[in-house]
Amino acid sequence: MRIELWIFLTTFAAIFLFLLGAFFVIRARREHQDFLKRIEKAGEGENFTENGLQTQQSLRGPIFRFMEKIGGVLKPKKEDEISNLRQLFLKAGLRNQNAPTVFFGAKALLAILFVIVAFLIKVSVPKPMTPLNFTILLMVAALLGLYLPNIWLKLRTIGRLEKIQLGLPDALDLMVVCVEAGTGLDAAVARVGEEMKISNKTLSDEFRLLSLELRAGKTRRDALKNLALRTGLEDVSNLVTLLIQTEKFGTSIAQALRVHADFMRTKRFQKAEEIAAKMPLKLIPFIVLFIFPAFLLVAAGPAILAIVRVFSKN
Repeated sequence: MRIELWIFLTTFAAIFLFLLGAFFVIRARREHQDFLKRIEKAGEGENFTENGLQTQQSLRGPIFRFMEKIGGVLKPKKEDEISNLRQLFLKAGLRNQNAPTVFFGAKALLAILFVIVAFLIKVSVPKPMTPLNFTILLMVAALLGLYLPNIWLKLRTIGRLEKIQLGLPDALDLMVVCVEAGTGLDAAVARVGEEMKISNKTLSDEFRLLSLELRAGKTRRDALKNLALRTGLEDVSNLVTLLIQTEKFGTSIAQALRVHADFMRTKRFQKAEEIAAKMPLKLIPFIVLFIFPAFLLVAAGPAILAIVRVFSKN
């Protein structure tokens, strides 16, 4: 492999890592600002639309409109494929109907931009490149541009599901308190959605959307199934199954929720113990690569220098 290909791969790796780091920094700052705004507006009674939960949002800006035009040509046309795409975007928290179109437009736009960058790198390198290496460069650039949106969507989905998983035991505890206080299940869901909007906005959005579906006249069974479909989590599916069976057989909702809440707290505690038990194994490579060489240099360095001096005199 020629030096030009190594330069290209190294440059793209550096650009990718820089963009990834910038994305995480910007997202962390935005989440912090959103958290502060939610604290300020906690007592103002903000409604469903003000929180950005409406399903018919409009993507503005010339870049988004351009990506919509490109994505309209590239997105799948079959109904089953479109349905699967919408389910993926629902799990990522993207409820706009144009989100799949913009997604495919972003894939095409990034592929074109990365190919242009690869061509500029080829022009800037003084040594000539063979046609085969140049073709490989263009293919790698196009693949990176095509798969970067998939990586972003996957990371967003994983982060959102982790937030839901983390806040679900607390939401169940709040539901137990509400139900045991005498409120109905629908009112308990609405109350949990309001109370969780500061500590866990992602889970609060899901409960408030569930409450909105119930108030709109949808049956409790269908609304709960939609909740499980939007999240795709096993724990949420178990909760939905529990609530449906409780309503079907007429058993105590408060008792069933209390047992399930105890189970969820135990499961979260066991998950934390599992992560803590795996931590020493995960630290071993870093200790061997970074800490052990420095310790060996400090401990054995003087002895090695003394041995070298002794043998150099002889």
